[in-house]
Amino acid sequence: MNDRRCCYCQQVFQPSCYHPRQAVCSQLSCQRQRQRDYHRDKIASDPIYRQVCLDSPRKWRQAHPAYWKHYRRDHPQQVQRNRQQQKLRDQRRRLVNLANNNLAPCQVLIFSPLGPSEPPLPASCQQQPSGLASGLDL
Repeated sequence: MNDRRCCYCQQVFQPSCYHPRQAVCSQLSCQRQRQRDYHRDKIASDPIYRQVCLDSPRKWRQAHPAYWKHYRRDHPQQVQRNRQQQKLRDQRRRLVNLANNNLAPCQVLIFSPLGPSEPPLPASCQQQPSGLASGLDL
């Protein structure tokens, strides 16, 4: 038989005599990738298949409504691990939102002449977290 090159791992393999058009080697990782690609393409091209894929877990959850309650009761270490992981995910989300919360373009600089009785504005932003001096009225 003719040797072929796997389209995923690029290794040379001999196709099965029962599947002469075989394009993927028999390694587990390559077969899983082939199945994922087929599933993704089938969902994109076949609306009935896509609907069946959406309905299947929904039907299973309706047939087994207490599954997660029993699972959490029987696996307390997993429940604790999930709580810890969720705390980390929440913290990461808050930090990302904080990093993206840049109000610098929205702020307007207000220049007002200092009178003889007004003290100079503090040089540190840490003293005035809002960025505005406490003596200025808007």
